[in-house]
Amino acid sequence: MTYISEHISWDEATRSQTAEEQGIENTPDAQQLKHMRVLARNVFEPLREWAAEPIRVNSFFRSEALNAAIGGSHRSLHMRGSAIDIDATGSKTNADLFHYIRENLCFDQLIWEFGDDSNPDWIHVSYINDSQNRQEILQAYKDKKGKTKYKFYEVAPEKSEDNA
Repeated sequence: MTYISEHISWDEATRSQTAEEQGIENTPDAQQLKHMRVLARNVFEPLREWAAEPIRVNSFFRSEALNAAIGGSHRSLHMRGSAIDIDATGSKTNADLFHYIRENLCFDQLIWEFGDDSNPDWIHVSYINDSQNRQEILQAYKDKKGKTKYKFYEVAPEKSEDNA
């Protein structure tokens, strides 16, 4: 089996039920594969080492055709190989993973994807390089018409004995 990094297999990084069902090619080229390895080395593997348990890869690389088929943004970094959607699988929660990334790793974008105030449904994180990463933190939500929107993520104030 081929691997993108120590803990991400080629199959995990490129699989898509939509691509399989619709016969869409979802194979990265050499440059996209390079970007995938950079993201894995700088974000996923340090996170996986900290978590000390498996982390599910929901979506990594998306070809342009696949991204269009699922209604992804025309600017999606998944098409470049520079974005990954992940899910906790063990004792750590998605919120734990999100906060670890936010506090300890360099990233381009980190998105709390839906869920509630205590835990996102999944996490989106992108990485370009240390000098171009924006360190942008967002929260996805649905507006009254059901359209996905993004707002800047706000950290809830910690409860202390002074303001409890």
